This record gives sequence, C-alpha cells and structure tokens, in this order.
Amino acid sequence: MNRDQALELVESKVKNDRLIKHMLAVEAVMRALAEKLGEDVEKWGFVGLVHDLDYDETVKDPERHGKVGAGYLKELGIEDDVTHAVESHAGHVARESRMDKALYATDPLTGLIVAAALMHPSKSLGEVTVEFVMKRFKEKRFAAGADRDQIRSCEEFGVDLKDFVGTGLKAMQDISAKLGL
Repeated sequence: MNRDQALELVESKVKNDRLIKHMLAVEAVMRALAEKLGEDVEKWGFVGLVHDLDYDETVKDPERHGKVGAGYLKELGIEDDVTHAVESHAGHVARESRMDKALYATDPLTGLIVAAALMHPSKSLGEVTVEFVMKRFKEKRFAAGADRDQIRSCEEFGVDLKDFVGTGLKAMQDISAKLGL
C-alpha cells in the first residue's frame, strides 16, 4: 500500500479533521526519526499515518483501540511489524522494536507541540522553539493529556528528550501548512 492509498484509507475511516491532522503530524515525526536512526522512512511514516485508524470506532472502548486498526491492516496484507506497532502504541502488546517504541513516544509528543504552538503568542509552529516546548513540558498542568513519561520513553530507542523534541518540532514545522499551524 502506498502513501496515497494509506491516506485514502485514513480519510475513509476517520471523520474528525483534528485527528487526521494528528495522524499527519505523527507520520511526519516518525519519518524524521526513521531518517535520523537509519530506519525505513516509508514504513515508519506509514505506521505513524495509520496508527489511529480505528479511533472513531473505538473512542468509547479503549480496550479495542489499536486492535481494530491492526485487524484492518492485517486484512489488507500489511506487514506484521506495522500491525504490531499499531497495537503496541495503545498498550495491548509489548513494545519490542524501535518502531514500536518510537510510535509510542511520538503519539503524545505531537499533542504537546500543538498545544505549545497554540499558546505561543504567534499561534504558529514556525515561531515555536525547542526551549519553548521544553519549558511547557515541565509544566505538569500544561497539555496534561500529553503523558510526559510516555514522551520521555524516547530514550528507550536511543534519542534523548531534547533531541526528540527538536526532531519532532522540526518535522511538524515542515508540514505546518497541512496542520493549519
């Protein structure tokens, strides 16, 4: 499945525009991380794009989130490592691969970065700095839904926190027009 087909699949399953933007942000960060770590950029981007494929269907049943999406992907013949990453980001199976661990950490990072952009005086990703995000990261009540421990788990795949934030921020800045920020 190519990227255009994956985006079509996402748009057929996900009706919330904000969620699609989140999935695009996770895709961008995952691609940047793969490039940084010498991993498969297309595969990592793909898993970022489709990771919340089932969210609309499972929003009221979090025990099924990730499992349903992985099931859809398996039916389409998508590789096991991708479906495993989708399941593991929701905590249903152990995070084993670097891709699993990166997806898990990236998911809340994108929300933290968006929240930082929205509270920045410019309301623009382009004006946000790593230092600005790191300052917000330390504020427990700021973007409380962005699990700090989950973001800090970036160290499990060999990237320190500040570098992770910087990589994520740059990737999101590169697609800021698509994100509306």
